[in-house]
Amino acid sequence: MHGMLARSGGRVALALALICSGCSDSGGSGGSFWNMFGSNAPPPGTPGFVKGFLGGVVADEPRAALVGREVLSSGGNAADAAVAVAFALSVTLPSRAGLGGGGACLAYSPDAKSVNGGTPEAVLFTPMAPAGGGGPADRPAAVPMLARGMFLLNARYGTRPIEVPIAKAEELARFGVLTSRALARDVAVVAGPLFTDPGARAVFSRDGQPIAEGQQLVQTELAATLAQLRVSGVGDLYQGGLARRLIDASPLIGGPLQAADLRAGLPKLSAPLVIDARRDKIAFLPPPADGGLGAAVAFQALQAAPNDVENATARALAAVASYRAGGISPAAILAGQPLTAAAMPPLPASTTFATLDKSGNAVVCALTMDNLFGTGRIFPGTGMVAAASPNSVPPPLLAAALAWNDRIHAFRAEVGGTGQDGAATAAAVGMANTLRSNVPMPAPVPDPGRANVIACSGYLPPNTDSCGWAVDPRDSGMAAGGT
Repeated sequence: MHGMLARSGGRVALALALICSGCSDSGGSGGSFWNMFGSNAPPPGTPGFVKGFLGGVVADEPRAALVGREVLSSGGNAADAAVAVAFALSVTLPSRAGLGGGGACLAYSPDAKSVNGGTPEAVLFTPMAPAGGGGPADRPAAVPMLARGMFLLNARYGTRPIEVPIAKAEELARFGVLTSRALARDVAVVAGPLFTDPGARAVFSRDGQPIAEGQQLVQTELAATLAQLRVSGVGDLYQGGLARRLIDASPLIGGPLQAADLRAGLPKLSAPLVIDARRDKIAFLPPPADGGLGAAVAFQALQAAPNDVENATARALAAVASYRAGGISPAAILAGQPLTAAAMPPLPASTTFATLDKSGNAVVCALTMDNLFGTGRIFPGTGMVAAASPNSVPPPLLAAALAWNDRIHAFRAEVGGTGQDGAATAAAVGMANTLRSNVPMPAPVPDPGRANVIACSGYLPPNTDSCGWAVDPRDSGMAAGGT
């Protein structure tokens, strides 16, 4: 058969073109090419469509990681997978990620003709404080930023409509997921204050006790909110019907928001902080995601003294404290301006994830609610947990780094760091150890830090065999990918 096709390739191609003039390769109804010729291969957009190397996903919550892997398996790129993971985490790990919160990402495409010329770019959507004037607030809520942040990431780097990952998150919320160990642990930590809110108690308790690992978590109100986002668009949360519902509901939970606050909640693109590391370059999240600044300073310290983690940590925290105090720019800090040791206040929790596709496109993100479960209250009728305003709690150290080779236009490694005041050090040590050993996270990062890592020691493209991924062995995340 192959020989016959080869001999009459032109005639066969013409015949196929005529036969399939009305065919679709989208996997929809109407008789696709795959269905017409009886192939058992999954159509594009269906898990299993991609054969061979998929790439990888690492996340702090297993179900969200599997959602990302499904996207890669169905033909989506790293940004498509990242958007899907973020929306999934808003359902499966609402203690640390949610529609009410925000975060920051580094995105990279190795193609010099890509939207950012083959260099990493930061997408910043950190939780914003409301302007005030909406009434008394006993637990001020942040302006919700996740949806707009993911919309920007999707519009700039994705290949699929954002309705697709929103629909998957809606499905998880409507039909339920098994509570992960990561979520159950977070609920147990803050169950007392969390359950003073009737909405939170209804969702996260069972017979008055914190929801346990393996119990079904169904969030019908959140599913309805996600459905409205899917149908009406992300903008509805900021200037439409959902926006009006948030404005009306927010005073009921002591965290009033105004229409102007929601309109002003815009994500932005920014150049990352970049450090040379032998033949590679390392991009770090820039402020206001200032955990990236701390990670960059710690990485510099580790370049000079690889085993002196204590000094790297001290310098990281001093850098962030100096930046937050004002008067010192990140450029001056990275240039070596003297820093004064400073203690940081207790810092909020965060979560990280990373994605990599078969072509070397990569995304690493850090998300937060500015506290475990944010304000501990749910906007009535929406299922959305309200993140805490950065005016009421200190911002977390959102820390992530991505290594690439600018000469050959190829991905090398990406790391997300969490762990309150250990987050910046975790990202720096995770990156330094990975580059040095050519193994993703050869050893756990120092406590209290945690890390998620994806790395390709031989660069991607083209060396898929050199890629690996790892989650922190002390926590309950998942690394998923491969073939």
